[in-house]
Amino acid sequence: MAGEKQDDLSGGNYFSNPLMSDFASDWSPVHDAALHGRLLALKTLIDQGSSVNLLTLDKVSPLHEACVGGNAACAKLLIEKGAKVNSATVDWNTPLFNACVSGNVACVNLLLQHGAKPQAEYHLSSPIHEAASRGHTECLEALLHHGADIDHNIKHLGTPLYVACTKQNLESVKKLLELGANLNTEGDTPLHAATRASRPDLVQLLLEHGADTKARNTEGKEALDLATPGSEARRILMQREGPPSLMQLCRLSVRKYLGRSRFQEISRLQIPTELKNFLLYRYREKGAKS
Repeated sequence: MAGEKQDDLSGGNYFSNPLMSDFASDWSPVHDAALHGRLLALKTLIDQGSSVNLLTLDKVSPLHEACVGGNAACAKLLIEKGAKVNSATVDWNTPLFNACVSGNVACVNLLLQHGAKPQAEYHLSSPIHEAASRGHTECLEALLHHGADIDHNIKHLGTPLYVACTKQNLESVKKLLELGANLNTEGDTPLHAATRASRPDLVQLLLEHGADTKARNTEGKEALDLATPGSEARRILMQREGPPSLMQLCRLSVRKYLGRSRFQEISRLQIPTELKNFLLYRYREKGAKS
């Protein structure tokens, strides 16, 4: 075998074999260097003839490992040397999915700029859902900027906003709402998920953005039906049983009219800053109340 014998961190010994181009192999030094961000070692192995598309038996490439390790410099080198940006493992994980697992926005942008598909072809591994579930808001923004569907609805997961609510990730919920996610989906809605999780902060946030308290899931239940008796979430929902205030109706109408570009459009409006903040739900930062 060509290449030099090396020690893996786990104690196993592996050989670099440049003859094993795109074929399945065991874990290799190339994978190890990519995962742990050893840029010089990775470059040396590639220069010695190791393939950047060397796959493990589970079809994991060095680029998969660089991205899950959050090592943008290694990912860049691998891509420059011909790594396949849309390759999928046996579990349908792509390098972009792995980058959203690690939350490394530099890897996400790098992959997208080199042709990675922002929308998952396989519903088992959706980058935008993964980013939403983990609170990686910069990754969410990058995916959406490159064409990912903010309301991509997967049967066993729901929308990214629904996933963020089930995972109780407040930062993702805030970012998705800011970027125009749809609150009132068919079946179990984000409000149902937030209520079931007994998260009053999420319930309050969704209601402020226009969540429909009367929406029924597939079992015919409203969010209030799922609220724990005596909980803060239940109290908030019961307070919203009546019609919304005129101020709230005006805010929701303006935001709906402006559509998904509302964040940029509101910022450009020639209106007082205080009113912009109200339309953008920034009043909390100033300690004001609606």
